[in-house]
Amino acid sequence: MSEEKELSEVEHIKLASQGLRGKIGATVEAGAEEFGDDDRQLIKFHGMYQQKDRDRRKDEQGDFIENPTSFMIRGRIPGGRLTAKQYLVWDELGDKFAGGALRLTTRQSIQMHTIRLTDLRPIMQAVDKVNLSTMGACGDVVRNVTQALNPWGRSDLNQLDAVAQLLSDHFKYKSKAYAEVWLGEKQLNSEEDEDPIYGKTYLPRKFKIAVTLAGNNSVDIYTNDMGFAATLDKDGKIDGYFVFAGGGLGMTHNKADTYPRAADLLGWVPVKDLISVADAIVTSHRDFGDRTNRKHARLKYVLAEKGVEWFRSEVEKRSNAKFDKEKLLPKWETPAYLGWTLREDGTYSLGFHTLSGRIKDFPEKPLKTALKDIISAFDLDVQVTADQDLVLMGIKKEDRASVESKLRNYNIDPASPKPLYDRALACPALPTCGLALTESERVFPQLLDGIQKVLDKLQLNDRAPILRMTGCPNGCARPYSAEVGIVGQQAGGKYSLFFGGNPEGTKVGQYVAKKIAFADIPNQLEKAFEVWKKEGKSGERFGDFVERYGLDKIRELLGSM
Repeated sequence: MSEEKELSEVEHIKLASQGLRGKIGATVEAGAEEFGDDDRQLIKFHGMYQQKDRDRRKDEQGDFIENPTSFMIRGRIPGGRLTAKQYLVWDELGDKFAGGALRLTTRQSIQMHTIRLTDLRPIMQAVDKVNLSTMGACGDVVRNVTQALNPWGRSDLNQLDAVAQLLSDHFKYKSKAYAEVWLGEKQLNSEEDEDPIYGKTYLPRKFKIAVTLAGNNSVDIYTNDMGFAATLDKDGKIDGYFVFAGGGLGMTHNKADTYPRAADLLGWVPVKDLISVADAIVTSHRDFGDRTNRKHARLKYVLAEKGVEWFRSEVEKRSNAKFDKEKLLPKWETPAYLGWTLREDGTYSLGFHTLSGRIKDFPEKPLKTALKDIISAFDLDVQVTADQDLVLMGIKKEDRASVESKLRNYNIDPASPKPLYDRALACPALPTCGLALTESERVFPQLLDGIQKVLDKLQLNDRAPILRMTGCPNGCARPYSAEVGIVGQQAGGKYSLFFGGNPEGTKVGQYVAKKIAFADIPNQLEKAFEVWKKEGKSGERFGDFVERYGLDKIRELLGSM
């Protein structure tokens, strides 16, 4: 671990925070509008970010008027699984505190924007009453644990519920700060014991975990710091896990020592070693992660620089487990879930496409109201997906026609318009995200429309590429593992293009163009798609074609580097 004199500013803030308390409680009690600089870092561990609306207005003198400080708050929802009651609490909070909107995240969570500081405590308490929280949904700890979807109600996939919940609970930090500040618990001891997993300064940066069945990559497992892909015995019970480590997508433009990276397979371990191996990987990040430079602090850099063999050995030493490196990983597939699916118990699920995960009542399409009505009327369980969609589960056969009738009455179509839209993702970006360099979600429909015209023209809809967009290089919408990643690079609407990921998410793409104007993105893609159509093999996906054709030839074709 880095010596204290080398710690970054945020490390010093964590060290002096009294178990993540800081002055958060005093600020809340005072009814203030915003937190101080140090607490602005600490509140992330409580599940929120302090933000400002960057759509600023000018007064009569032409001076900017800064809109008031607001907050983004995010839930800790293991596997994205919600009962009807839990979903409806979030729905009500969105109406009451967040301007009538919710947003589904790529971590299978729900977040709300434009919250006022004085409303944070009522939100936390309402979420707590339905056995959820926002604790650790942000910050330098294990974030929301994602889990493979189960619209089919399959018994093998059902086993992952307990695995995701176990990992989520195990890696919650032990400080009572959250309960004291937000839930009214009395502080009994200001000198808490050091957290047994996180220590005094927690992790160097955020840490993401995904769980799935081997062969099912609906969680984009290679983009996670740690992943577990379960295997089954002859009776269909989980008997072990393929273990992955070192994935992560954040980077900084023009900084060669920062880069997206796909996770490495460490090997297979029996089911009894799950927690000891998980502890070993997380504590290895704690002890060897860079605490001097937050842009270089993710676990991926430990593996990249110390080597996978070194890391495997370190994990084995800490866990007393032994990886089986000979066991063969099955081929990955990402199962489709949109639309109607018959479940094993005879009920139906409905995979609900929501562009960019935004749940609100749009003009002539009251999506939020429709979902509330359907979920409450039929008491449906919900699973948020890693692709910002919803799966409504437990619809009785005799209720299917009624659900479809309600959708027609609300003018809501749960299907995506075209294959391009199925798995397309965009981050919120402007106006709320302080890191955004460019637009993303707000211009995404326009971008998709332009790219769809290209696919129509070239008759490539049957293999429309996985496409994702972000307003900065931090990668929240996983652009680097897509076949086409569009990443904000420069204010004024300039983007970088990344090609070379694949539909199953097993690798990351690379730069092929820089500083492309938003309006020119479809034209640039058309150049590449024309070559793909002409020289690609029958049925060959774009990401695979790019790898075979050569990135340098693509860069030369686009002529922008």
